[in-house]
Amino acid sequence: MNTEDERTGEAAASDEPETGLDGSDALEDLRRALEEERVRAESHLANWQRTQADFANYRRRIEQERGDAARYSGAPVLASLLPVVDDLERALTSVPAQLLTFTWVDGVHLIYRRLLALLESHGVKAIDAQGLEFDPRYHQSVMRGPGPEGQVIADFQVGYCLYDRVLRPTMVQVGDGSGEASPQTAMNQEVPEPAEGSGVDGPEETPSRPEEPHST
Repeated sequence: MNTEDERTGEAAASDEPETGLDGSDALEDLRRALEEERVRAESHLANWQRTQADFANYRRRIEQERGDAARYSGAPVLASLLPVVDDLERALTSVPAQLLTFTWVDGVHLIYRRLLALLESHGVKAIDAQGLEFDPRYHQSVMRGPGPEGQVIADFQVGYCLYDRVLRPTMVQVGDGSGEASPQTAMNQEVPEPAEGSGVDGPEETPSRPEEPHST
């Protein structure tokens, strides 16, 4: 009887799970695997977030490029109209005083104003220069003369911008710091021809903005 009980006890003992060192190693392996999966998941999340940010930046850049393409698509045509504006200004400033009351002069003035309004409606605006500090982004210096150092003392050809881009710079005379120059002296100086390939046509003379005719 005792022998049978001992055998039963031994069998029961052999069926019990081992919870010694082998159990601790299994738990440590489980923790290590869990940590590796956590690191892998964080890496995947960071890569996804970075890819999402790159795609958002790419989409914004494409939208910006499309907007710029539409905004500045008319630049070549608008720039080709600027010499017409110059010709009208020269024609109007050279009209003798005794002809200013003629209706055809009024008609030319009307065409000139409508052309300027058309350019302005498409984002074209004249570049200010007279009396300002020389800015190479908007001004092209063609000569220096007596006047405050670095200040524009005369403009020979009006420049224009299309929104924030320069269609052509204003051709100017810049003071050399040697003294004050009268406006008449500056305007009477000969304007040198721009360098070949500069993309800017030299003016035939130095016109000012035409005045409105006075009807009688």
